[in-house]
Amino acid sequence: MIEFLPEGLSEFAFWTILIGSFLGSFITAAFGIGGGGLLLAIMATVMPPAALIPVHGVVQLGSNAGRMAMLWRSIFWGALPWFTLGTLVGVVFGGRVVIALPPQWVQIGIGVFVIYTVLARAPRWFSRWPVVTGFISSFLTMFFGATGLFVASFTKSLKLARHAHVATHATLMTVQHGLKVVVFGLLGFAFGEWAMVSVALIVVGLIGTFSGRLVLNRLTDARFGLALNVLLILISLRLIWSGLTSL
Repeated sequence: MIEFLPEGLSEFAFWTILIGSFLGSFITAAFGIGGGGLLLAIMATVMPPAALIPVHGVVQLGSNAGRMAMLWRSIFWGALPWFTLGTLVGVVFGGRVVIALPPQWVQIGIGVFVIYTVLARAPRWFSRWPVVTGFISSFLTMFFGATGLFVASFTKSLKLARHAHVATHATLMTVQHGLKVVVFGLLGFAFGEWAMVSVALIVVGLIGTFSGRLVLNRLTDARFGLALNVLLILISLRLIWSGLTSL
């Protein structure tokens, strides 16, 4: 029996999200995007809704901070000021609303949001206004967690070299998830109860990152991308159904 598990998280759920953390980091390292959404969708099926977004935020903070540290010299710092301002305002406004949101709507919202990220693209104007990108993506991340798609649209518009792109995107996401975690802490979420689980998820995620890099050139992007999208949609539909039947 695992003694450090918080109330509401079974051993089966713990091992499930641990595997999800590995797969999510593996996919992000190998294909550049998609892992955060997969981890969120897996976590949403087995975790208490109230803990889902805060814990996912801590894990994503650890993952992006690690990537940011490894590529520190390649960061384009000019992208941060306005994005950070928008992020700060977004998480504060989002925090005011999220505490009143019923768990069932969180499940439905995450399901719809993940399907949207699979089938749609971020609006083009996201790339032109970093403060607006920071605000909207951070407001959404308080409810739905995985907003890397929107931030990636802005980062892409900077037209940076490959290493600078990855480093800058990781830095922007570190800022976003870091501020989100602070706001959830101020709102009273008990991060201490989930500390060991969060550490385990971050460590396994780092292993997934290194593994993904090792097999990066051995995978077929198109086929794997299709399989990932189908999996995300199926998990999302399950979340939506679960939320609707609980209303």
